[in-house]
Amino acid sequence: MKNKIILALLFLVCALQAQKPTPEFVVHPFLQDATPNSIIIKWETSHGEESIVEWGSSSKLGKKTNGISYDINFSASRIHEVKIEGLKRFTTYFYRVRTGKLVSDIFQFKTPPFGSDNQSFNMLAMSDMQIDGQFPDKFSEIVNDGILPFLKNEYGDEVPQNLALVMIPGDLVSDGTNYSHWTDHFFEPSKNLFSEVPVYPVLGNHEKNTTYYFKYFSLPENGTPAYAEHWWYKDYGNVRIIGLDSNDGFRNIQKQYDWLQEVLNDAEKNEDIDFVFAQLHHPHKSELWIPGEEESTGKVVKMLETFTDKTGKPSLHFFGHTHGYSRGQSKDHKHLWVNVASAGGAIDNWGEFEGRDYDEFTVTQDEYGFVMVEVDATPSQPKFTLKRISRGNENIFRNNEKTDEITIYAKQRKPNTPEAVKLNSTVAITGAMLKAKPFTSNFEGAYHDASHWQVATDKEFKKLVLDSWKQSENWYYLENRQKDDDLTDEPTKRLSANTVYYWRVRYRDQNLNWSDWSATETFKTEAK
Repeated sequence: MKNKIILALLFLVCALQAQKPTPEFVVHPFLQDATPNSIIIKWETSHGEESIVEWGSSSKLGKKTNGISYDINFSASRIHEVKIEGLKRFTTYFYRVRTGKLVSDIFQFKTPPFGSDNQSFNMLAMSDMQIDGQFPDKFSEIVNDGILPFLKNEYGDEVPQNLALVMIPGDLVSDGTNYSHWTDHFFEPSKNLFSEVPVYPVLGNHEKNTTYYFKYFSLPENGTPAYAEHWWYKDYGNVRIIGLDSNDGFRNIQKQYDWLQEVLNDAEKNEDIDFVFAQLHHPHKSELWIPGEEESTGKVVKMLETFTDKTGKPSLHFFGHTHGYSRGQSKDHKHLWVNVASAGGAIDNWGEFEGRDYDEFTVTQDEYGFVMVEVDATPSQPKFTLKRISRGNENIFRNNEKTDEITIYAKQRKPNTPEAVKLNSTVAITGAMLKAKPFTSNFEGAYHDASHWQVATDKEFKKLVLDSWKQSENWYYLENRQKDDDLTDEPTKRLSANTVYYWRVRYRDQNLNWSDWSATETFKTEAK
């Protein structure tokens, strides 16, 4: 009798388990916080506690690692997190995830190199993919018709071999407090990319500092302890990547600036770091949308410029918020400003908002797209090449057209010092035309990309009456405002009578290398 009862209970348990539905993927597997020896794999299921990753150096897998699961939405749905350790650097691995009877496809990932390995790699940056009701599938198009075909056509091979990581400077979703925006609008369209390439976002204003963001993403926990994952850094090969929080309530916390300075000081001493890339959401200046500008970002820019001047290591900052692409550069520093939007958010079209033609920006385009960065870690000449890949806009469709490109070298490649052409000893008070001889450089392929002219009433150039910086291109409102300017001459403004003026010029190449200043020349204005 006792045995019959036990058998009946076992039969009942089995029957109940058989009735329990198999979990389903709510968020497919995606990669986080890769190091040369470890990686975090996350996914979300409709229910189920089991968190297993089967992995190995081939598609046969062979190893298994257990992780944890936790609540996301006060429901049966669970996020699963597994950290795989003991990996070899710059090595391809295969994996799949398992929760109960639910098993994913087999995916790949590649671990990062150490800086001393001198391995070259590619990274991608895009932002502001929050859904646009008029074009709700735009982010899916960017990923599946844009990024993935571009990687295969441009580089060949599998995705993890083509791309090391993705940076997202904010506004991943329209409303960070809306659970479905994360599952349906962000993770679903990007599953084919983030299952094989780690993604590193920072908070935008649309995330609203929601707990969903911090539950979904496992970012490096090396920021200020009280502000975990609001700011962080990650070294990949010879690049230090810094994530910052430019949102209200965090942008002016002194601890963030103090932490940033410590991270930059460490990068200065680290001989394996050639470049520093920062990302934050808000622009310091925005040609398409002035109301989106944020003064505090200017402080970050100055800190990066100072770092670059002190160390000679080039830097850049990626941002978004304005829905369009812009690429600029600091006047006196080898530092790039790059707006990597829009990857889905409604475009800020020319003329739609108040704009301004800033000297820093060479290119501004009201379009969708993404930015590729190819990092060449060759020890003799480290460099990176940044490319804008365009998907066009409502008026003009572009199928992964390259619309902008710039290469930055870690080492100095100074052009030759320009030779200023002497003026007549006396010029009219209405002004003079400054003139210098053509650009030359000892480096193959270098060409004239900018000129900087100064006129002053003192030899030290502290009392400037003209400080003109012109670049070879200035694309603003679909027009190149620098067309046909060869950069070898510059008019002065109206001048004071009977005054001695000092003037000089320097030239810059397309890789942001400035020449030395020319010899100082003088002229005197005529008396009234």
